[in-house]
Amino acid sequence: MKKSARALAALLVSGLALTACSSGGSGGSSSGDAAAPAASALDQASGVTTVEFWHSMTGKNAEALTALVNQFNSAHQGKIEVKPVFQGSYDDLVAKYKASVQQKATPALVQVYDIGTRFMIDSKQTVPAQAFADRDGYSLDDLQPNIRNYYSVDGKLASMPFNSSVPLLYLNTDAFREAGLDPARPPATLAELGDLAKKLTKKDGGGQTVRYGFGAAVYGWFVEELLAESGSLYCDSGNGRTGKAAKVSFDTAKGAEIVQWWADLVKGGYAANTGRQTTDAQAAFKAGTVAMHLESTGVLRGYTEAAKFTVGTAPFPKTAADDQGGPVIGGASLWISGPGHSDAQKRASWEFEKFLSAPEQQAAWHTGTGYFPVNTKALDVAADKQWVATYPQFQTAIDQLAATKPTPATAGCLLGVMPQARKGVETAIEQTVSGSKTAQQALADAAKELQPAIDGYNSSVG
Repeated sequence: MKKSARALAALLVSGLALTACSSGGSGGSSSGDAAAPAASALDQASGVTTVEFWHSMTGKNAEALTALVNQFNSAHQGKIEVKPVFQGSYDDLVAKYKASVQQKATPALVQVYDIGTRFMIDSKQTVPAQAFADRDGYSLDDLQPNIRNYYSVDGKLASMPFNSSVPLLYLNTDAFREAGLDPARPPATLAELGDLAKKLTKKDGGGQTVRYGFGAAVYGWFVEELLAESGSLYCDSGNGRTGKAAKVSFDTAKGAEIVQWWADLVKGGYAANTGRQTTDAQAAFKAGTVAMHLESTGVLRGYTEAAKFTVGTAPFPKTAADDQGGPVIGGASLWISGPGHSDAQKRASWEFEKFLSAPEQQAAWHTGTGYFPVNTKALDVAADKQWVATYPQFQTAIDQLAATKPTPATAGCLLGVMPQARKGVETAIEQTVSGSKTAQQALADAAKELQPAIDGYNSSVG
């Protein structure tokens, strides 16, 4: 079970005072070559170097990951052995990682979700991927620019991207045709989406709604995406890229416009309100009771296999036709631990990261899971081309990300209490839908309530 955002934020704040001052030497977060051992570290090690790898993958994702781990271990038999250990949800994993820091027993390698990036940097427990790349003269140019943009701070890659996702607008093309609409002409803006939602909403003879035109989980991530599409920042200090973010900026007129749009569709009876559980919103779309739906690329394959209608995809909508922004990637990245680990373990972890990010492995990961390949050359691998031909809906994600210019807005906000910020926005959506507050007031209150957590986090890390 996931921990609450408030509990997790408190956990991070309470733990960072310890982690920020406990590291030192070559295990800190410096991006200098001294923090990244050379390849000779493995040659000098005796016996097999073991890498304990914490992750949060389940189901088919876990199967695909296990296959890649076995492939790597087989190629490095007698020298390196990666041992994957499932640690529960992303939130559970971060909580366990914090405890492992206190116990001085961190894993050699850890997968952390996108919004945990600020925490991992501030923990000063890791060796940046950039340090290894600089040490080796290893080119990072093949990493997808927007994915690399998210995990970079001050132009330096903090962690190695692994499982990335891109938001899409999903379409029930059968519903479109039934309503006399062309699914090849999907809505490009929120206004267009709202208009189509009205036309796609269907009632039975008794006046009961049997299909809503639109539906999505009450999920703060979608507001982050729409703000980025508009070119707006979610937090100050260049979205936390030029310094630690000290204030959120989702409570702007643009943020209120997005939340009010959502609430108006629900109150008008044109959008389903399935609550915060993403699985409930996903089930509604797959069942055909929602005609248009916001979700990530990670569910595309599952949708095409489960739905009894033809699934279409379109780029994530913009707030207005002249928006200059684009989507923010989601997913997770890999972090190499420093303190308490041998140079051989650090080096072995880097070798595994390079292996996972290579074109062939990213193609296997992409086709096995539906996550977006972090290496641009993976899309040129024959097996990957065949997969995209089988699932042409994914081409939308490829084109959408390729057309997005890396900017502070599309990089996403780095905030130490981002999980709590996301939940605050979700509360604001619910309050606006219920009519207890206006969108502007609800967002302003969410920002105000979040401020002590931001201040506490920042003061704990200096």
